[in-house]
Amino acid sequence: MLFVDMLFVMVVAISFIPILTGYCAQSRGRSFWLWFALGWLLPLASFFLLFALIARDELNPGRRLLGEARQILREAEEKNRVRADS
Repeated sequence: MLFVDMLFVMVVAISFIPILTGYCAQSRGRSFWLWFALGWLLPLASFFLLFALIARDELNPGRRLLGEARQILREAEEKNRVRADS
């Protein structure tokens, strides 16, 4: 029983980076499952690569404005869809 418990704890600890990488990717509009898989295959490399991509997007004013514009359009489409359903 002790072996099973230790194995479970190790799997949970090892899956922390893939879950974190997938969550960060999804919050930035990227594929959760792709980055989750990359997190399992290359845990630290995928985390730092995702960090570099996010930093590039945040430090580039054009990309940041494009992201904000997409968010505004997404919210407007949701409001229009709610109005049409009512």
